Amino acid sequence: MISVLLADDERLMRGGLRMMLGTQPDITVAGEASDGAEAVRLAAALRPDIVLMDVRMPIKDGVTATAEITARGLPARVLVLTTFELDEYVFAAVRAGASGFLLKRSPPETLIDGVRTVAAGEGLLGPSVTRRLLAEFARVSPPPPGQDVRRRLDRLTAREHEVLLHLARGRSNAEIAGRIHAAEATVKTHVKRILAKLGLRDRIQAVVFAYDHGLVRPAGGEREARAAPGSE
Repeated sequence: MISVLLADDERLMRGGLRMMLGTQPDITVAGEASDGAEAVRLAAALRPDIVLMDVRMPIKDGVTATAEITARGLPARVLVLTTFELDEYVFAAVRAGASGFLLKRSPPETLIDGVRTVAAGEGLLGPSVTRRLLAEFARVSPPPPGQDVRRRLDRLTAREHEVLLHLARGRSNAEIAGRIHAAEATVKTHVKRILAKLGLRDRIQAVVFAYDHGLVRPAGGEREARAAPGSE
């Protein structure tokens, strides 16, 4: 069962989401929050699998609430919902630790699938959102990887490092499998190991990590950030 916390300052929106999710046999609504501060408090108390987080809320906005949930190490993954696909919200939400981003006007099946996708540990960004996110990364010049980052990267094998670069390009498991000539199940295993070794929550955070530390650039090649590749 996937437990979901609804965080939105509009009661009608929360009611609609509750009714929609309540029709699914594998999803249950654990609680509701009407502002960001309450969302953080209930995320700690109820420990849901997913927080459906509105961006614009009183007392504490959704981006700030997402950052606090992530910083506290709570198990909940945040799926951000907003009315407008605004660049600053997308980038800020991902930076804050959100695992996905959807528009409120998305069809019910898209929202439901999004909950299941994020609950399974996958990141969720639409193609247009991904393009804007990469454009924002291109605008910012990252510093070279520091010693701590290098030590974390040195835990990766050569193949895992290669898969990380493909992840940063936004490629799916199937696309990566085709490029490295491996089974899709093998790629999934590599991704799980990469996230564990780097201490990351999901694929979205792997993308942020790679761009933040200059491992890849949207318009260019990759930096070699490892002293020496590990073995397969």
